[in-house]
Amino acid sequence: MKFIYTFLFSLGAFCATAQVEKAAFIYETAPYPSCHASTLAETPTGLVGAWFGGKHEKNPDVGIWFSHYVNGKWETPVEIANGIQGDGRRYPLWNPVLYQVPGKELILFYKDGPAPDEWWGMLKRSFDGGKTWSAAERLPKDIYGPIKNKAVLLPDGTLLCPSSSEDDDWKLHMEFTRDLGKTWSRTGPLNDGVTTSAIQPSILFLPDGRLQLVCRSENGFILQAFSGDQGRTWTALEPSSLVNPNSGIDAVTLKDGRHVIVYNPVKKGRSPISVAISSDGKSWKDIATLENEPGEEFSYPAVIQTSDSKVHITYTWKRKKIKHVILSL
Repeated sequence: MKFIYTFLFSLGAFCATAQVEKAAFIYETAPYPSCHASTLAETPTGLVGAWFGGKHEKNPDVGIWFSHYVNGKWETPVEIANGIQGDGRRYPLWNPVLYQVPGKELILFYKDGPAPDEWWGMLKRSFDGGKTWSAAERLPKDIYGPIKNKAVLLPDGTLLCPSSSEDDDWKLHMEFTRDLGKTWSRTGPLNDGVTTSAIQPSILFLPDGRLQLVCRSENGFILQAFSGDQGRTWTALEPSSLVNPNSGIDAVTLKDGRHVIVYNPVKKGRSPISVAISSDGKSWKDIATLENEPGEEFSYPAVIQTSDSKVHITYTWKRKKIKHVILSL
């Protein structure tokens, strides 16, 4: 089914039309009842997505599931990673993040372990667009990879992975790899976790060369900070103009320099889920409401712009399915 909605607005120097061209579930039925935390990437052969699925979040059967978008339809999902350990124990997997290396492999980052305060970082690689995958690689201690939202490639070829930890309060940090995950460095915590509690950042690119992060917080707002040295140091976190009900967000800088964010625009709950746009990363305008059913959960979005300039969004739909939206701006 195709849905077409049009939202007109003026934002600074921009006048734009947003159209939801298509909204559909990635799958109708699955061999698990619950899913969450989707991710998207564009490979040389097309769009791909992943998420975690199992009996329920934190259950040991939770694995990473993956699908290709082919000729306007999602293929039947397949499980590409599980938490079976060498001694036979099985732990749940968490928060997959896909990253397509330009001209090279597709990387799947994810977390393995019994809970967010105990998990560790893992990755797998695919050299054929996600058809087959390498054996899992465990990341070094205190390196988690991008914790929920996509990694970004810096001008010097360094992959910046926006990350966070939950084992000693909620704290942000940034991770860097110049060799696609073989060696790593990281910043210290960007917040104290007490007066400012934050996780799951996204990275935006500003016209003056600075980076901006936006992130989930327990402080009632999406928080933001800025970096003038490609993510090595950051200004203090401060509230943005966008409310946050302690729920995951995602954001992306478009080819034309505008920024798009997907979030829950309420103080409590995870409905509605909306899309906002900004010309400067500070002043935001809602342009679409993707779901608005009171008391339900629509959460943990992922957003990318593909080579045809379309904006693709996925999000958790009532913890039962993953929904995919194609947006034209």
